[in-house]
Amino acid sequence: MRFTNALRVERPAGVVFDYLADLRNLPAWNYAISETRPLTPGRTGPGTVYEQSRTLPRVMRERLEIVEYERDRRLVVEGGFGLFQGRAIYTLEGAATSTDLVNEIELEAGALGALGGLPARSMAGAVAKNLNVLKDILEAPGAGNGTTAW
Repeated sequence: MRFTNALRVERPAGVVFDYLADLRNLPAWNYAISETRPLTPGRTGPGTVYEQSRTLPRVMRERLEIVEYERDRRLVVEGGFGLFQGRAIYTLEGAATSTDLVNEIELEAGALGALGGLPARSMAGAVAKNLNVLKDILEAPGAGNGTTAW
């Protein structure tokens, strides 16, 4: 199962990337996640592992690993996404004041693949809503300039 969402964020790529790459921020913009914490000490980069608590579609714990980390351009996270295993790919193309963000989701559907396109359509819509929350957080007055705590 694959789907893509894209949007423009009125913030420089560095601000968008830094917020995305710190997976502890996930609960702020993904309504299905209650907590995300690093398991790997040190700086965030390839190989950094996180554990998160999910509330939807049911309560569960998941592991996520950053497998690609190209500052201000590309972030790839692999691991558990609800009932699926997969990867989230974030590609950023920035100008001085804005960033075009493309999010590709690749999931292993397993036995759920028999449900057809319904899960993909509903998940793509939910991810799009989450990305709009992310956009709102990043575009809030003072966001990303040290005056607003995330």
